Amino acid sequence: MTGAAGFMGSHAVDRLLDAGHEVVAADSLVGGYRRNVNDSVRFEVCDLADRTAAANLIEAVHPEIIFHYAADATEGRSQFTPLSAMDNNIAAYLNTLVPAIDLGLKKMVLVSSMSVYGAQEPPFDESMPRLPEDVYGAMKASMETATEHLAQVHGFDFAIFRPHNVYGERQNMADPYRNVVAIFINNVLRQRSFYIYGDGQQMRAFSYIGDITPTIVDGGLSEKSNGMVFNVGSDEPHTIEELAEMVRRAFFGDQDWPEGTAPTYVPDRPLEVKNAYCSHERAVEVLGFSNLMTLQDGVDRMVRWAKEFGPQEPAYLSEQLEVGHDRAPVTWRERLI
Repeated sequence: MTGAAGFMGSHAVDRLLDAGHEVVAADSLVGGYRRNVNDSVRFEVCDLADRTAAANLIEAVHPEIIFHYAADATEGRSQFTPLSAMDNNIAAYLNTLVPAIDLGLKKMVLVSSMSVYGAQEPPFDESMPRLPEDVYGAMKASMETATEHLAQVHGFDFAIFRPHNVYGERQNMADPYRNVVAIFINNVLRQRSFYIYGDGQQMRAFSYIGDITPTIVDGGLSEKSNGMVFNVGSDEPHTIEELAEMVRRAFFGDQDWPEGTAPTYVPDRPLEVKNAYCSHERAVEVLGFSNLMTLQDGVDRMVRWAKEFGPQEPAYLSEQLEVGHDRAPVTWRERLI
């Protein structure tokens, strides 16, 4: 399991352990936290962008199945940190996959992203072409394509999952560049306003971590998923403004926003897709996927967890963005979040 100390990866580790599997959990701890990792799992700190380190880890582990969750999953930021997007997505992935193939890998379960669809007409389904609108989506599309080609030549199985807008317990609330649910909740905990880009009418289907993890893990292990691509997530699209209202209700019920905490509107982010959500019929039919959590109930759960965990100080990059700092969203340039 790569990315095992991250939000999604750590939940997947727990699922595998509960099912009795022997798991080696790996993470660079750049975007993940040791506190997320189950104490009973073998844990290795490894930067997969380092080709030698990745090869040494694969040699030591000899994995039969790899769940690849590791990513620099910063879609909006990738226009301004393209080198990081390359190193920590496509390069890190191939650094892991290639040595594993030579050691007899049976199956790769690649956790990809809805971003590969770009700005096509939603709901996106798996028959649509990969037409990414941003650097992160381009990296994920390349990872998918490389997997398909290498599997055809070298004879290992694979399954590709495209989750979207995932939220829930353990999400990194300190990241100011992504995870809108976590950013909204964290700013309310800090008694600060949060920011909505554009008119707030962007449409997304926010997916609760407890709904998608069983399908990715159990489905990834199943032969039914071999050679297939699956969307996995919520069928319930909402606008960003509607999300903001659900956060308000979770904290304050029928009361209005307290002074200084109401949302503030700022200009759109570059290349942000206006409406993005998926069809999940294939995952339902092949893997029995079911989406159980409404967004309001999921936000309520996450707020309860966040109150116990406590507010987090946003962790901006120590240096400026790799390119185009002056063109970045004002919330990043001026560190408003």
